[in-house]
Amino acid sequence: MRIGIVGLGLIGGSLGLDFRQLGHEVWGVARREATCGAAIASGAVDSASTDLASLRATDIVFLCTPLHTLEAIAKDLIPHLSPETVLTDVGSVKQAIVAALSPYWPHFVGGHPMAGKTEVGIAVAEPHLFAQRAYVITPTADTSTAAITCLTALAKSLQAEVFVCDPAVHDRAVAWISHLPVMVSGSLVQACLQEPDQTVRTLAQKFASSGFRDTSRVGGGHPELGVMMARYNRTEVLRSLRGYQQALQQLTDLIEQEDWQAVAALLTANHQARPHFIQSAPAPDIAES
Repeated sequence: MRIGIVGLGLIGGSLGLDFRQLGHEVWGVARREATCGAAIASGAVDSASTDLASLRATDIVFLCTPLHTLEAIAKDLIPHLSPETVLTDVGSVKQAIVAALSPYWPHFVGGHPMAGKTEVGIAVAEPHLFAQRAYVITPTADTSTAAITCLTALAKSLQAEVFVCDPAVHDRAVAWISHLPVMVSGSLVQACLQEPDQTVRTLAQKFASSGFRDTSRVGGGHPELGVMMARYNRTEVLRSLRGYQQALQQLTDLIEQEDWQAVAALLTANHQARPHFIQSAPAPDIAES
């Protein structure tokens, strides 16, 4: 299969590495010639260009650029595509993107491979990034069966676990387990910075170990990812943040009341529930795009 990838960063480059290993021909497009050269040198693509017209002969194109650029890039790309080419994206928000892109192309289907790192760029692309991770496909009632079938087969070939759901349902679910953690993690860092005693703040920085590192990690990732999550999934991010505020207030109230039995019961419930949220195989340094 001839696969096009627009955006040769972590996700686009990692897709390219896997697809080439599977025997597909991969054509890439990036904004900069230097990125094109790096992608070719790394083995992520067979060829690369800054020209979207170079993807005219592809069977499927993956849009792997930031959320706010997807619609403009799709509009520029579509005139060059064959009528049967499948178009998909890898964004972490689906409702807004699917609504924006579907009218432009009958074979568009939204997708979200839920894997990544805090680092970005072609230099950190790696093979097997998507293995044993969720790959969510979000068709609508109007999405072509051919597009769904094509993307499903490719996602499964990556050894990903494929899920199919409505775009709005996807956004509500990922708000809890991807977008909310980024906001909460970032807020933890901000809260620590509010310590007025410089000596205490310096000691806290020196004392910080695995607990703080793990809890603050996703909030310390690339800022643009967090902004795009909040901007394009605003309603669900706000909803999840309010839910978290309520849970935090409940714990605060119990500690103020010195109700240690209730605190223990709450923490026990958390201990029992957590395994249901981490059933997939762990991947290094995850910060889903």
